[in-house]
Amino acid sequence: MKVSFFSTCLVDQLFPQVGASAVRLLRRLGVEVDCDPRQTCCGQPAFNTGYASEARKVVSHFIRVYRDVETIVVPSGSCAAMIKCHMLDIFPEGSPQYQEVVAIASRTFELSDFLVSELGVVETGARFSGTVTYHDSCHQLRELGISEQPRTLIRGVEGIQFVEMKNSTRCCGFGGTFSVKFPDISAELGRDKLRWIQESKAEYVIANDVSCLMHLDGLLKRERIPVETMHLAELLVK
Repeated sequence: MKVSFFSTCLVDQLFPQVGASAVRLLRRLGVEVDCDPRQTCCGQPAFNTGYASEARKVVSHFIRVYRDVETIVVPSGSCAAMIKCHMLDIFPEGSPQYQEVVAIASRTFELSDFLVSELGVVETGARFSGTVTYHDSCHQLRELGISEQPRTLIRGVEGIQFVEMKNSTRCCGFGGTFSVKFPDISAELGRDKLRWIQESKAEYVIANDVSCLMHLDGLLKRERIPVETMHLAELLVK
């Protein structure tokens, strides 16, 4: 099977190790991976901030890049939700691009969902000695309905101890530009999440969005809490 890997902006610019881990993981599982160098952004930052015209230009480029791709895999619930749900807000039914957007959405998968739901993977061959908990990112859970797939993969790691934190589905407070516009609220939501992470006694917090992990990691370091953050792909390739 061949897929095209859409790396996302934050992975490309700030967390390249996550993209590299995801690609290695897919190849370990026998998937042929292509990374189109023309890829840029899914348009989510502009769309969420209300810049409809700018978002439309970015999404138009995305369509040109991926219109002939059979399967697109994304290491981010947030960006996958933009592709699968909100590109249809930019090009709704009746627009010339509507059918292409619908087709691309149907061929796009968040990484954990692709592994479990499409490939039928339960174990990736990973081994990890440590106690981890899992944070449900908002877009992945609420817009894509993905919850059990990442947990299935975590439980399949040999040697791991997986504990559920209290209120794992509560927002971490990042929310993209929300954290810039409302920093006090964002930080307070994040501190609530830190409390639940600590109560779980986990050594690592796992998530599928580097945006959530970036926010939590900053708060953890600021509060000098000895808990590490890790993207699911980094765990599954160990």
